[in-house]
Amino acid sequence: MTLLEGIHSPRDLRSLGREELATLAQEIRDFLISHVARTGGHLGPNLGVVELTLALHRVFDSPNDTLVFDTGHQSYVHKLVTGRQNFDTLRHEGGMSGYPSRSESEHDVVESSHASSSLAWVDGISRARALAGEKDRWTVGVIGDGALTGGMAWEALNNIAADPERHAVIVVNDNGRSYAPTVGGLARTMQGISGTVGRKIDKVRVSRPYEDTMRFLKQRLKDGNAFSQFTYKSLHAAKAGIKDWWAPQGLFADLGIKYIGPVDGHNQAEVEEALSAAKAFGGPVIVHVITQKGHGYAPAVEDEDDQFHAVGVIDPATGKPLKASSGPSWTSVFGHELADIADERPDVVGITGAMLIPVGLSAMKERHPERVIDVGIAEQHAVASAAGLAFGGFHPVVAVYATFLNRAYDQLLMDVALHRAGVTFVLDRAGVTGPDGASHHGMWDMALVQSIPGLHLAAPRDPGRLRELLREAVAIADAPSVLRFPKGTAGADIPAIARTVDGVDVLADSGEEEPDVLLVAVGAFADLALDVAARLKDQGISSTVVDPRWVLPVPRSVIDMADRHRLVVTLEDGVRAGGVGARLRQEMRAAGVDTGLNEVGLPDEFLDHGTREQVLNRVGVSAQQITQDVVAQVLGTKVPRARPVGQRAATGALPVVPLFPPASPAASAEKDADA
Repeated sequence: MTLLEGIHSPRDLRSLGREELATLAQEIRDFLISHVARTGGHLGPNLGVVELTLALHRVFDSPNDTLVFDTGHQSYVHKLVTGRQNFDTLRHEGGMSGYPSRSESEHDVVESSHASSSLAWVDGISRARALAGEKDRWTVGVIGDGALTGGMAWEALNNIAADPERHAVIVVNDNGRSYAPTVGGLARTMQGISGTVGRKIDKVRVSRPYEDTMRFLKQRLKDGNAFSQFTYKSLHAAKAGIKDWWAPQGLFADLGIKYIGPVDGHNQAEVEEALSAAKAFGGPVIVHVITQKGHGYAPAVEDEDDQFHAVGVIDPATGKPLKASSGPSWTSVFGHELADIADERPDVVGITGAMLIPVGLSAMKERHPERVIDVGIAEQHAVASAAGLAFGGFHPVVAVYATFLNRAYDQLLMDVALHRAGVTFVLDRAGVTGPDGASHHGMWDMALVQSIPGLHLAAPRDPGRLRELLREAVAIADAPSVLRFPKGTAGADIPAIARTVDGVDVLADSGEEEPDVLLVAVGAFADLALDVAARLKDQGISSTVVDPRWVLPVPRSVIDMADRHRLVVTLEDGVRAGGVGARLRQEMRAAGVDTGLNEVGLPDEFLDHGTREQVLNRVGVSAQQITQDVVAQVLGTKVPRARPVGQRAATGALPVVPLFPPASPAASAEKDADA
């Protein structure tokens, strides 16, 4: 029986000696490498926090004391020592979440995996403990140095610092990276502090008697005569100089929060000593811990891109992927096309929030490094800054995960749209993403942007349309444009048989004068719509499948085609509430078109993790379920009921025109190969 197998709760850690702890740390690393290699997940971050997590659970008493992990992707070790050692179905449907989950354990508190919010939770929880008179409970936030690039973290620190009696400990897990290396002035400051690892902790600085004495003397001197005040200023300056020489604290000292560190995060005894001193102080303390992402696993440490921040299924011995890619990803198609556009247009600037590689801006960075900006985990700043760049004559392309656009809605509305700024937003991982679960599904973006005046929204169905629509988006100079696409392989191009004069692609047409069903497919749901159309044909129901390409503004031709059909069905990879179907319904009614409309999309619920297909099936977004519903609606046994045959009111539909000649197959294949 291994030591790890004997750990069922954090209290089991407290009886272990130093040698046993070292053995346990190695067992945990071996366990993570072997299991995450089979399931995929966040490997590098967890390998880096083994000793830190063990120390946290030995010094603090969870769940009486509350541990808050920023983003939570580094909580695997925490799960292991809180009784969750079945990693066989990690991030699989019905299995363990890849993030903290309240449904799994009383030791998990914050489930959101959006960065930089942990310290606000620490502020709120520790404030609640103080208001309730619970003086024996500590709140501990574990935040990476990358997450400190987010403004929310500093807003929280400002509030925590205002209460010197608060039982709050902030652990800065400094590994020099968020996803990739941490950027900006903060990163330079942290690097300056990090050079002193191994220095003995100055316990005097977090001694309560020392603090009380210094506070008393400080007040007496400041309230005294001119000589006393001069003495205070002189002593304070001397103290600051000595402290900066002996134990540099960088910007943390200016916050008014006690600081311990830097501490070697892989030295178990040193980390425990620092945390124990912070706990004994009884007020807000920052413990600065230096760790190495991927520590103990050579393939991760040697990976320059992200040190195995997140991996798929890999060979544990080599770290190499076991599954070869079946084609270019949506991200790579976007990244290479944007780099090509940047070659042609010197005004195009790429902006990302600490995710240069994941969102595909690395290709442009290689060719035009001066025109790619990484702002850190600061989506609000990225969007407002983009408005300023647009004012200065550039066309910014802000590339983020769809789920993170939520964080910058106000800036998109008030800084970009209100000022009619030509800024393009590219939303990667749109719709259901799968294993990362509720807070990573990019399912709210289309509903959010519906309310923004003048905004243009595009959803490409295939690689060809992604390239085409990206070029159309960056040509819009007087309004924001949004381009969204899902996670994974982009697949093959889906040909259209015709295109309307306002740019709507017709993918399938029964050729009848009054077809039964108009299927409006948004983006990557084009394949799903064509599948449904084929199934309806087998049932004797005629249909037309269209891809609007530009979802906003709603194309007039879609409204006119809706009038020619007995029923309209919209298919969107986003929430139905306020989504594309709801908007089309409004536009149809405004135009006097009363055709019944069935909105197929995602419920306004937080959807658990699983594969994309599993999640969609779970909520009824499958070809089989959609076909069953549409057949019932055409037969009149389910609402919305299809209009009776022959009751259409003519509205003068826009003409359908032939498509422009497509690119040659050879050229398209060559571009995909490059991507």
